[in-house]
Amino acid sequence: MAKILYESGNHLQLLHTGEDFFPAMLDSIKEAQQEIYLETYIFSGDDSAREIANALMQAAARGVQVQVIIDWVGTGDEQCQRWVHEFQQHGVGCRVFNAWFKRGLTRTHRKLCVIDRELAFIGGINVIDDFLSDHDSSIELPFPRWDFAVKLLGPCAISLHKEITAQWLKLGKMPLINRLLLARELRRPPKAQQGQGQSAAIVFRDNLRHRFSIQRAYLRALGKAKQSAYFANPYFAPGRRLRNGLINAAKRGVDVRILLGVGEFELQDLVAQSYYPQLLKHGIKIYEYHRTHMHAKVAVIDGAWSTVGSSNFDGLSLFLNHEANILIQDVSFSAELQEHMCQGFADAVEVEVQHVERQPWYTRFKHRLAYSFYRWALRLATLGQYR
Repeated sequence: MAKILYESGNHLQLLHTGEDFFPAMLDSIKEAQQEIYLETYIFSGDDSAREIANALMQAAARGVQVQVIIDWVGTGDEQCQRWVHEFQQHGVGCRVFNAWFKRGLTRTHRKLCVIDRELAFIGGINVIDDFLSDHDSSIELPFPRWDFAVKLLGPCAISLHKEITAQWLKLGKMPLINRLLLARELRRPPKAQQGQGQSAAIVFRDNLRHRFSIQRAYLRALGKAKQSAYFANPYFAPGRRLRNGLINAAKRGVDVRILLGVGEFELQDLVAQSYYPQLLKHGIKIYEYHRTHMHAKVAVIDGAWSTVGSSNFDGLSLFLNHEANILIQDVSFSAELQEHMCQGFADAVEVEVQHVERQPWYTRFKHRLAYSFYRWALRLATLGQYR
């Protein structure tokens, strides 16, 4: 496995829900002096998104270079066209990732922002109002979307800047020789920077250089787990290796808990529930979060290692889409995130082994059918990588 490069000297702030995230990002955009890069899966047209857009355009008006990348599927074709037109009128560069599937099925699912090459945001929060459904803005959520991001100042921001600027260049018109030179530059391992602060690393997933980086990071952390391994993820359909990693940790006596979002997509729920019998059999605790839309992609292991990012526990994130997570080796940060996760477990409903064992045959049949459909669809989409 490729070595994960941890760098100390970072100053990290955990942001919980848009209530923390949007004010922090707005303040940082308003203080930008040189450049802003923002990449997101969803850039909606609601009031929260409008605030971010206005701040970006105001930054451009005072001479800051502003570049925005939005995903065509996540944001939607019409909304993409509206933002491209409006941003360009106000001096903001805007490029759309993989419109009309010209680059295959891959999406950019990353949520990144880098300001002045030294301050950055990374996590799972899209540019969308916390109280509106991701997929139907007419549906209001009963409570704010349960999600996380990290504001960081320090050397990890340099890694994010390198990646997001490369993404911007690749989406523009580049001669082939320039693309080859850029690819060679991206393959060069960065020099680790050390200093006073928290230790962290950035891991990406794409379909060239980092095809398995995020899954390997999870597997490595699970393999070292001794006491506890807590996960929260809205879309759960891991491949065999990650499932085995969870099960092997539980066999060693590790307290493995998984908090899952439910109620958004029936097919996704059926696929996730098809894994319940195997996981529960090995002592893994599963919790379903019904309170509101649970969108967090986070984990804490042994109270000392944690991750926050955009990657789901499913085939799309682990084998197809562009993703980005931050890995953190810091007890205080991990303790803060674990406290939120424990509250999430308390607010959720634990899945009982007896309930699963008493399910009627037609429920088990639906689970098996959903799993089979999902498995073969993802194997086709990932050219056999998803298993």
